[in-house]
Formats: sequence, structure tokens, C-alpha cells
Amino acid sequence: MISKAQILGKEQSQLVEIDNGFLLLPDVAKAFMALQLAAKKDKVDVQIASSYRSFDRQKTIWENKWSGKTQLLDEHENPVDGSQLTDWEKIQVILTWSALPGASRHHWGTDLDVYDKTSIDASGRRLELVCSEYDKNGPCFKLNLWLEKYAEDFGFTRPYSEYKGGIAREPWHLSYSAISDVILQQLDEVTLLQTLKTSEVLGFSSIETNMSQIYSRFVLNKGKS
Repeated sequence: MISKAQILGKEQSQLVEIDNGFLLLPDVAKAFMALQLAAKKDKVDVQIASSYRSFDRQKTIWENKWSGKTQLLDEHENPVDGSQLTDWEKIQVILTWSALPGASRHHWGTDLDVYDKTSIDASGRRLELVCSEYDKNGPCFKLNLWLEKYAEDFGFTRPYSEYKGGIAREPWHLSYSAISDVILQQLDEVTLLQTLKTSEVLGFSSIETNMSQIYSRFVLNKGKS
């Protein structure tokens, strides 16, 4: 049973360490290692770029973007000047690439971002986790194709495989759906909003005003209605 605190990214006692300190739930770690081994046989070097992320870490990401310390991007990965946006416009731009603290799938221990380390190293590029790396002619294109064909055999889906008007396309994002689908049903709008309020997250006033739309469009990733 996943606790409310763990769903919100405030507790991690059920997680296990895998590959250089990355944390996942035990069943997810086991499934990922099986996927990794199968990919290796096909000469695809699947490595983790990000897995579990705490509420506080997600809050830092959010607030760096809100305050202008981190560059904002639109759904096409083009820079956006946050100083020219209303609070609601800025929230929508941030949410395109970064979840609200408390609402990130990375809190759950079920989701992870992956890349082909050997191909990235050979390219001489620094991993950025941008779509061009996973599209045709990108160093992770072979990985993208392999995941499309085999990820579900190991219990993983890609919840952001296409842009629906909410969260941007993330071909690198894997989710262990047998557990993450259940957790998503346990997450609720009221608890999330109260958590954001008590944590004094920047932009809260506009978040509260637009929470219903945020929850449907971005948290549930239903996109624009």
C-alpha cells in the first residue's frame, strides 16, 4: 500500500536503490533491470537519467522556473520570456515540462527517465532530455524505437508519448503502469491543493484559482478540452 505521504513525494521508505543512487519501488526496480538486460542484448544501453524525486526537489524546480532562474520552454522546446506572462500563462508554460510539487509521477517510485548512455557518449553531446535526441538521427532514436516495441513486455508504458495540449511529449519517460495507474486514482485535487498551500509554493493564488483546469489538463494529462 502506497501512503498519501509517498504519493505526494514526502516519504520514500519503500523505495530501493538501483544504479548510482536512483530510487524505485522494488517491483519497478526488478522490472527495469529485466528491461535493461533485454535491451543490452539488442545493443541498446538503457540507463536512468532520473527516477524518484522528492516533494522538496520538485518544489525547487518549480520555484526556479517561477522566479526566472531556469529558462522556460514552450511545447516545441522554444524559449519563453516569463517576465512577459501573466501568472496563469506562466503556470501553463511551466506545467508543460514540470509538474506541480506533489503531483509529479516521479514522486511515486514507479516512473523514470531513460536514455542510451553509449549512444550519448559516442555523440559527444551532453544529455538534455529533449525530443530531438529521441527522434530520427538523434542518439537515442534506436532506444525510442526499442521502447516502442518492447517496453510493455516489462510492464512499462510511456504516458507522455504524445502531446495532448497538456504535458509536452517525453519519449524518455517510462511508467510502471500496474502500480502508477492505481496511485493516480488515489491522488486527489483537494489534498494536493492543501499541500501546496501549506508549503507556500510560489504562484499559489493563481494555482488555486485555476486548480480544476490544472488538475484535468496537466495532472491527469487530459489536455485541452
